Amino acid sequence: MLRYTLQRLVAACFTMLVIIVVVFFVLHSMPGDILDLSPKLDPAIRQAMLSKYHLDEPLIVQFGYTMRDYLHLDFGYSLKVRPGVPVFDVILERLAITIQLNYFAAFFILPVGMIFGITMAIKKDSLYDVIASSVVILLISVPSFVLAAVMQYYLGFKLEWFPLVLATEHKLTWTKFYSMIMPILALSFGSIASIARTLRAELAEVLTMDFMLLAKAKGLTYGQTITGHALRNACVPLSATFLYLFLGVLSSSLVIEQIFGVPGLSKTMISAINGKDHWLTMGIVIFYVMIGLLMAILADLSYGVIDPRIRMGGKKDE
Repeated sequence: MLRYTLQRLVAACFTMLVIIVVVFFVLHSMPGDILDLSPKLDPAIRQAMLSKYHLDEPLIVQFGYTMRDYLHLDFGYSLKVRPGVPVFDVILERLAITIQLNYFAAFFILPVGMIFGITMAIKKDSLYDVIASSVVILLISVPSFVLAAVMQYYLGFKLEWFPLVLATEHKLTWTKFYSMIMPILALSFGSIASIARTLRAELAEVLTMDFMLLAKAKGLTYGQTITGHALRNACVPLSATFLYLFLGVLSSSLVIEQIFGVPGLSKTMISAINGKDHWLTMGIVIFYVMIGLLMAILADLSYGVIDPRIRMGGKKDE
């Protein structure tokens, strides 16, 4: 298991390097001069940036210095969005609201998606299953930003049930949480549908297996067979799905935050891309890539935790 974990970490580092290379050269290949597009930048800061990042040297040399800085955990400074402010500080300022939004969405997705998946599997081919499956397919097919726009128009504008944009309070108050309900729902519906659909298919198959009959023959109740045997076996292939869904929610929030005016990382990233604030753009991209790679590693390792029969990286048969 340790060997497999180390292999995954090495692969993750290689993937991170490839992504950094691609993003760096794509951003620096955009037309125009980086510093000339930053009129807010003080002349002294402009000269310091020119010297620090060696912008007067070939691109490959600039990349070498950038990688050296990254190895020393120096992610540079913002040029236009927050002139002169370290990239790490800018990300920390906007990270809290993004984490809050995704945190509440994730804790709403898992229980609701599992409840629908379990009930659909238990009542397979019933009227409830047919209706729920149709709704699930609809939610999977419709993009989250379309659902967000529909909810904002009908629930926010027409019915006035929820605020159209996020409350401005810095602390998490009831008013702020209430204004986050629509963004949370917009982020959650697609993931709830994915979990329900996958769990329904896996659990329905497990319920027909022979070991379920053996469990009933031992005197276990129907609820005990579901929770103690069927659900655990059905969740083995779902372990990776749960973790990747969190990554999907984090990615979807890039668009949802724009629709609902959430001052999170997405707004900062869009501003950085439009303003050619390359170091801030790369810093945010690296943050999202690190989260994605971490989810991928945890997804692979989770198989052995959920089902003890599965052990990755174990000894091969002689």
